[in-house]
Amino acid sequence: MSKIRLGVNIDHVATIRNARGERYPDPLRAAKAAIDYGADSVTVHLREDRRHINDNDLKKIIKLKRIPVNLEIAPTLEMTRIALRNPPDFICIVPEKREEITTEGGLNLKRNKKHLSKMISLLKKRKIRVSVFIEPKIQDIKLAKDLDADCIEIHTGKICRLINKKRNYSSEIKKINKAIMFANSINLETHAGHGLTFASAKVLKNLKGIKEFNIGHFIVSESVFYGLEKVIKRFKRIIGS
Repeated sequence: MSKIRLGVNIDHVATIRNARGERYPDPLRAAKAAIDYGADSVTVHLREDRRHINDNDLKKIIKLKRIPVNLEIAPTLEMTRIALRNPPDFICIVPEKREEITTEGGLNLKRNKKHLSKMISLLKKRKIRVSVFIEPKIQDIKLAKDLDADCIEIHTGKICRLINKKRNYSSEIKKINKAIMFANSINLETHAGHGLTFASAKVLKNLKGIKEFNIGHFIVSESVFYGLEKVIKRFKRIIGS
């Protein structure tokens, strides 16, 4: 059985830097440290408004070939062009609203099907692994397969909120498990991300078929108290990799 991979999102290192307009803390330094401490990849989300990671950060991080980079981008022409100029190892296509605090849900694959099909085709021609960020719905997984995505990343925000509030999450875990099983049956690799903490990672890692967890805000938050190395290593122990 293959080990579950851990992707560390370093966006909020840049958020702290941008709060003061300084050069520190440096996202590049965070990316190097995350890999040194055991992360399997580093995730960065280049948003339209550049509220955390910026274009220069992206270029510097991608230049370091020892760091596998997972670039999150919205399905826009601008972001597609940036990705093709600075090709990362992996791309996760995510929905984006200018006014949202953080990603609020999965992509609407049906509404964006024609554009996404073209975008995914262009990215895959550059040998970039492409995933789409979706809700745990069978119809969306079928559409992801039709679009020729390599992977899906399931939006785990709802179950994470339920776990955080100590509320019943049995219905949501069944829905996610069903989605994973179906995706695996049609050869779509399954990832999980959004809102994950130690507690929710412990719950979700017991579902067979998740190949990768992508975690950011909680890692950066806990690192204030315990340090990046300890937090990453604890997550690696939790997911059993």
